[in-house]
Amino acid sequence: MSVTLDFSGKTIVVIGGTSGINRGIAKSFAAHGAKLAVASRDQNKVDDTVSELKDAGAQEAIGAAFDVRDPDAVAESMQMFHQQLGDFDVLISGAAGNFPAFAAEMSTNAFRSVIEIDLMGTIHVMKAAYPYLRRPDASVINISAPQSWLPYEGQSHVCAAKAGVDQITRTLSLEWGREGIRVNSVVPGFIDDTEGLRRLAPDEETRESLNLAIPAGRLGQKQDVANACMFLASELSSYISGSLIVVDGAVYQRGSGQIGQDIAKTLRTRTS
Repeated sequence: MSVTLDFSGKTIVVIGGTSGINRGIAKSFAAHGAKLAVASRDQNKVDDTVSELKDAGAQEAIGAAFDVRDPDAVAESMQMFHQQLGDFDVLISGAAGNFPAFAAEMSTNAFRSVIEIDLMGTIHVMKAAYPYLRRPDASVINISAPQSWLPYEGQSHVCAAKAGVDQITRTLSLEWGREGIRVNSVVPGFIDDTEGLRRLAPDEETRESLNLAIPAGRLGQKQDVANACMFLASELSSYISGSLIVVDGAVYQRGSGQIGQDIAKTLRTRTS
């Protein structure tokens, strides 16, 4: 069977799509001829990304700057995206916030900020986009994290938020399935050329140790995650919904492992 991924004329909305993994996802859809709408909090990043998507081959590219914690701003921008690009064939929700902190030492507001960005932000995006999703055949993808099921010291806020995100994925796959809308989560592994990896592995020695810890023997690339998203956006995955697709080279089979221990060790050193 010959497989061709062609998103010409399709409308793809990527929330959080102006940096890192999400920007890489948007660029891959652009290279396959899609119409793109991207959003983040930084208007300069939005403008820069829109320009890059057009250069990458997007049929059309637009953007908006808003905070996913503001449901009215999210709804207003979704309406604008729909007015300009039509029904959404694919919705990717990837806005996220994170910082390492022990629960006993974290302020309530700090904990709440991650819940509001990751969890409340996800439901704001889902609810605002819902009226504009193509029926049937829309694909919704939430970008999640291993903290959804793996406990990490210093990550109680993220673990709680991402577990909630994946339960939203599962629940909406049930609620929206009869309308022909599929909802899945994608969980990236350690992805090269991202801010998160630069913080985690700032030198070549650490990068090499990380490579050795990954069963696949290499760091992931943004294209690896984009490929998973394009698969979930295509008719090849027409019977996949409510699933977590992990793109990690099998590293999370080891649990939180040494990485989790290193996060805790760093925090204890800071507070000792």
